Amino acid sequence: MRKPRVLLADDHTLVLEGFRKLLEEEFELVGTVEDGRALLTTAPILQPDVVLLDIAMPSLNGIEAARQLKKMMPEVKIIFVTMHADSAYVTEGFRAGASGYLLKRSAAAELAQAIQAVLRGQHYVTPLITSDLVRALVDSPPEHQTGPAALTPRQREVLQLVAEGHSLKEIANTLKISVKTVEFHKAQIMEQLNLHTTAELTKYAITHGLTSP
Repeated sequence: MRKPRVLLADDHTLVLEGFRKLLEEEFELVGTVEDGRALLTTAPILQPDVVLLDIAMPSLNGIEAARQLKKMMPEVKIIFVTMHADSAYVTEGFRAGASGYLLKRSAAAELAQAIQAVLRGQHYVTPLITSDLVRALVDSPPEHQTGPAALTPRQREVLQLVAEGHSLKEIANTLKISVKTVEFHKAQIMEQLNLHTTAELTKYAITHGLTSP
């Protein structure tokens, strides 16, 4: 019987190695990536059944990477494995298309179980998080979105890169758009979020899990 194919996405080498040791007997580990953009280029090539990813990753955070990956590969199962237990992160994770949500401190005991559950078409939530809350969010999404979800995908990308300290020219090169377009997106973000400085944008992005401190 073919082993389920798993792709790992985390920017900490020790975490990736730990996952590898936990899973290599039962699953086929097809590769590892260390940022969200690498995930989007690698996953279509490796064709995993399941992607395990962190939320806080450089260049493109896990939640935005998940959103884009589900559009590219609707059948892939996504499980977040993260330090973030706050309900805001859980909410955004499942809205982005995740099938599972684990905390790193409990991953050793739950990871294989979570993978098997999502492959059966179920949702898996660590018992450390209130599963009833998450189930309600998955079954009954709100009529309108607020916070980062209210921004466009491009705006969220620009916001993360601004918060990570990249210049407008660097952002333009990364996203393959003009500097003028980056300036426009940044201005629109600040207007929509009622923020007035780059420092406020950075604080917002960190608070909402778009990047790490």
